[in-house]
Amino acid sequence: MSTNIADNLMRVNQRIQDASAACNRDHNDIHLLAVSKTKPVSDVLLAYENGQRDFGENYVQEGVKKIQELAEFSDIVWHFIGPLQSNKSKFIAEYFDWMHSLDRFKIAKRLNDQRSAHQSPLNICIQVNIDNEETKAGVSEEDVEALIEQIQGLSRITCRGLMTIPKASDSKMQQRQSLEKMQDLFKRCQARFPDLDTLSMGMSNDLDLAIACGSTMVRVGTDIFGKRAQAPTKTKERHDF
Repeated sequence: MSTNIADNLMRVNQRIQDASAACNRDHNDIHLLAVSKTKPVSDVLLAYENGQRDFGENYVQEGVKKIQELAEFSDIVWHFIGPLQSNKSKFIAEYFDWMHSLDRFKIAKRLNDQRSAHQSPLNICIQVNIDNEETKAGVSEEDVEALIEQIQGLSRITCRGLMTIPKASDSKMQQRQSLEKMQDLFKRCQARFPDLDTLSMGMSNDLDLAIACGSTMVRVGTDIFGKRAQAPTKTKERHDF
């Protein structure tokens, strides 16, 4: 059965509005990032035609190919949200507008050095391993502020905020605890670094709770594009957006 992307987008945006109203937030303060990984360019165009402008990709080669094919649509904002090997950082620096999964200064320095002076600074979110999972990438809660401090000296990337993928759980209480920890961390970081404005957390299964806990950007794939095809490569980390 084909996916009705227009209707799905409408439902997801309504869900964002309802979740925002429930916690007395302005829904315009929450940005929807449509996760288009493994989906064809035609699906991205359908979402674009229905008002969506921010798209997230997990795999470098696939993402770059889409960006090249859709280069004429200059108002599309491309986000890289997957784990990144340092030898592929130049493609992120050259093609993407955002990078959500930064977890070490080495990558930040490479992205900065590889970003053209003619481009606007690359927007960065630091990935936080908020539940201290051994198999998951991300900076520990204790090390976040030090990494932000290091990034301040780089002129071609801009630290916009934090991103997390909480531990998968069927317990709403456990989900809330993880998301509230991120909210508290984000507020502490904002107090020291006032330019931070982005808390990227919340996916199809926990979108409403993430908004209640202060998320400013939710990453939704399946609820917009339907179930995705098998990923082109395997990674050690789940990114079930």
